[in-house]
Amino acid sequence: MAGRKHKAFLSTCGTLVGHRPMVVDRDKLSADLANFYDFKGKVVVYVGAGGGQLLRPKSGVRGVVAIDSNPESLKVFRSEAKSTWAGILIKFIPRDFGTVNVHGDVVYFEFCLHYMEDPGRTLVHAQSLAPDIVVMGHLPGSRWIYYGAVEDQVLRSYKAVEAFGIKRSKKLTIDQRFKDYDELAARLAGEGALSRSRASELEGEKEIMIRMDYGLFLL
Repeated sequence: MAGRKHKAFLSTCGTLVGHRPMVVDRDKLSADLANFYDFKGKVVVYVGAGGGQLLRPKSGVRGVVAIDSNPESLKVFRSEAKSTWAGILIKFIPRDFGTVNVHGDVVYFEFCLHYMEDPGRTLVHAQSLAPDIVVMGHLPGSRWIYYGAVEDQVLRSYKAVEAFGIKRSKKLTIDQRFKDYDELAARLAGEGALSRSRASELEGEKEIMIRMDYGLFLL
């Protein structure tokens, strides 16, 4: 992830969607992204790229600049680049997004803007790199961010997106699914005492479904 805090909770990019095995319908999220913005023929500056979760080769991208501040998170993407992404130029940059000055056609943030120290400044930097900015992220009020205890960060990033200027947006929902409380607790491990306390409300439960509200924004 490109940001100060990088944990399993964050994007399919590692968050609230995650670098750990996904417990949401990744194909649906990927389809939502593809239906929202046409990536065909474009060079994508992919922020919070991780394992390359939601941006797919079939989107028709011309090239990808995969950015993640955690080099380990890019390992899967690097491996798949040799097969699944064959024929598509991919450049891997294991650094914080704020230090990157590689240009493209669109900067795409995948469930990671809320982990940036200053989301507004981050968007200004993105604007200097590409004419389009696409943000896929959590929405205020989502039950899933309650369990991750990141309400303040999500609200801050949402306000930054609104202030920056939204050309087009779409708000959606999906369920995070867990076979039992232990699986949920493992997913949220490392998110802090408040997250653990909130998750404990579901101790003993099985077949847990938690609503995740998310949005797509073209800036």
